[in-house]
Amino acid sequence: MKRALILGGIFVILTTILMLSEMFGTKVSAQDASGSIYDFKLKSLEGKEIDLAQYKGKYMLIVNTASKCGYTPQYADLETLHEKFNGKVAVLGFPANNFLWQEPGSNDEIAAFCERNYGVKFQMFEKISVKGKDKAPLYKWLEAKSGETPSWNFCKYLVSPEGQVLGFYPAKVNPMDKQIMDKIVP
Repeated sequence: MKRALILGGIFVILTTILMLSEMFGTKVSAQDASGSIYDFKLKSLEGKEIDLAQYKGKYMLIVNTASKCGYTPQYADLETLHEKFNGKVAVLGFPANNFLWQEPGSNDEIAAFCERNYGVKFQMFEKISVKGKDKAPLYKWLEAKSGETPSWNFCKYLVSPEGQVLGFYPAKVNPMDKQIMDKIVP
């Protein structure tokens, strides 16, 4: 009897883990890694379609952003990177509400916050999901190419001028950090 209860408990735990991983996790397929980053067309915060092909020949620093996060001050450094290396680097911000609901605003509210608080002029896109079942196709592609998925707000992917993912940087790595800058300005 005791053994049956233990086995039943193990079954319940394993079933729960499986259900939660299906609910919150995603499995990246080979199809997610197909094509090029230049195949993506995404909407800006203002609703205008942006073709990532326009960034061929530039580095792209792709960042999932949030307005109510401890890392939100990184907006200032992202803007500095944009201003200092605009001809060489495209900073692309993707607001996401995936981590403790730290980006609750609408696209208009996000745009106003970024401009008012940080003078953001780099390209910001409409709010997306960067993890889970509703993960945006761009982030599926980035995960498939890098093996990394954002674990928090302000995670960064650096893409080469040829469209190859060069690196993934967690939130704690500042956009102006040496490990990113050394790849942009060798």
